[in-house]
Amino acid sequence: MQPETVHTSLSMYTMFLDSDIFMKCLILGLLIASVWCWAIIFDKVFLFKRIREGMKAFEEQFWSGGSLEALYNNNVKNPSNPLAIIFINGIKEFRRSLSEKKKNTTTIKVQERIDKVMQIAIDKQVDKMETKMVFLASTGSVAPLLGLFGTVWGIMDSFNAIGLTQSTNIAAVAPGVAEALFTTAVGLIAAIPAVIAYNKLTNDIDRMAQRMEVFAGELSAILSRQIEQVEND
Repeated sequence: MQPETVHTSLSMYTMFLDSDIFMKCLILGLLIASVWCWAIIFDKVFLFKRIREGMKAFEEQFWSGGSLEALYNNNVKNPSNPLAIIFINGIKEFRRSLSEKKKNTTTIKVQERIDKVMQIAIDKQVDKMETKMVFLASTGSVAPLLGLFGTVWGIMDSFNAIGLTQSTNIAAVAPGVAEALFTTAVGLIAAIPAVIAYNKLTNDIDRMAQRMEVFAGELSAILSRQIEQVEND
């Protein structure tokens, strides 16, 4: 007499339905984290694209040969990119420092204040770009561990079921093991895009921050020459 064939469905949906409440919560949490990661990734990609385009356009205006006064007036009400914000903050501090006309105000102190104000503006812009990046990093590091924890939990549950039923039939054991491994797969699905996106976006932020530092240095040199002219007059 042939042994009875056990028909089991190992589809992801079926494995999810057959899992216990703990595994369901874990899988749902990982899937929600994955969806949220993708939302952050798309938001950052389009945001950084707009920022780069805005920075390029502003640099073209800055080096077009026009006056700094005209460029300031055109952007002061609605700065549309980090370079414009750095420029406006630098020019404001430049005007404020020169209008004080204090006896103890030297060229070095004025220059230091301008550089400090622009550095603060750069730090603020970088902080804005790094918003929600912690979630990507956390998902990339924690999701595989949660998936592994779910796998360990599922395998323990499977062995417990084997002990209760005293059945070593592989067809009876396979569904439980498959459910256990399913959480690891979900964890990797959440973690891999998060890690890749985090590394790429972090590199983009570093490049834009370096670009802002270079622009601030160029503007500082231009304002330094103007400060020297004012002091010599």
